[in-house]
Amino acid sequence: MSAIELVVFDIAGTTVRDKGSVADAFIAAFHDFGIGMPAEEVKKVMGYRKMDAIALLLGKFAPAHKDDEELIDRIHTRFIDTMIAFYRDDQDLAAFPHAERLFSTLHERGIKIALNTGFTRSITDAILHRLRWDERSSLIDQTICSDEVPLGRPHPDMIKTLVRDLEISSVSHVLKVGDTEVDVEEGRNAGCGVVVSVTTGAYTREQLESYHPDFIIDDLSELLPIIEKA
Repeated sequence: MSAIELVVFDIAGTTVRDKGSVADAFIAAFHDFGIGMPAEEVKKVMGYRKMDAIALLLGKFAPAHKDDEELIDRIHTRFIDTMIAFYRDDQDLAAFPHAERLFSTLHERGIKIALNTGFTRSITDAILHRLRWDERSSLIDQTICSDEVPLGRPHPDMIKTLVRDLEISSVSHVLKVGDTEVDVEEGRNAGCGVVVSVTTGAYTREQLESYHPDFIIDDLSELLPIIEKA
């Protein structure tokens, strides 16, 4: 029997397809305020709370504005509006193959399912509604967003809140899976028993290897054997 009591999944790039729309929306939001932003640099901050990601990028590419809270808020608002419209209208929005089946299988084995994300609640709800995941209360036990805790990734606040709310006996019985560097850091900082990276999102296998997750997988179907051995 697996020691894992809870699996915490990232959303975009991990359980939900992302064809680069998040990075594109980020770049467009900066562009609207006259700031160019290289795509490769934007990819490096995927997974972060988006307010924090904006501040990090400004600090690197527009240092004169790195402490401009009004500008950060305006860029963030533009990004949120773009992403909500995208997830509301995108006809190709879909969960990755095996995601829903995996959720059901884990529940059958008594393992709880949570989603966490660097998105705000407003964007997350748009995704959940389009996938009809908000109508299937038995599919996911809890969803938590970066604007619902004091500190977003790489800080452990979201995972610690899930452990408390879902009454998990120890964070060492949590498996965290995501597609970015900051997902790995979040899992490590929280003390998760297993940290898994997936290559379906922002980072390649080669990039993920440098962050030393416990496992790297190419498809969510590969996760179940890892859980069974944990």
